[in-house]
Amino acid sequence: MPAVAKLFKITGHVQGVFFRANTRSRARTWGVVGWIRNNPDGTVEVFAQGSEDSLKKMEEWCKTGPPAAVVESVTALDAKPAAYKEFEAVQ
Repeated sequence: MPAVAKLFKITGHVQGVFFRANTRSRARTWGVVGWIRNNPDGTVEVFAQGSEDSLKKMEEWCKTGPPAAVVESVTALDAKPAAYKEFEAVQ
């Protein structure tokens, strides 16, 4: 089954709450590759690539995040798959 990719933008109180670390851990468990980063505007952005099922899990996770997060919205856009080998938190 070919990989699919999505770009998620998460708004709310999502920085300084271990969103990146928790998302990286879950992505690796689900076999998702790509990256997560904090943006200067206070949002978090995720490029995720994997199976349809794993990306559904990722989207659901992004809607809640870790316990200290307060997610206001998640925007999901289709993206072009890339040659990532793992999932990393980037600056």
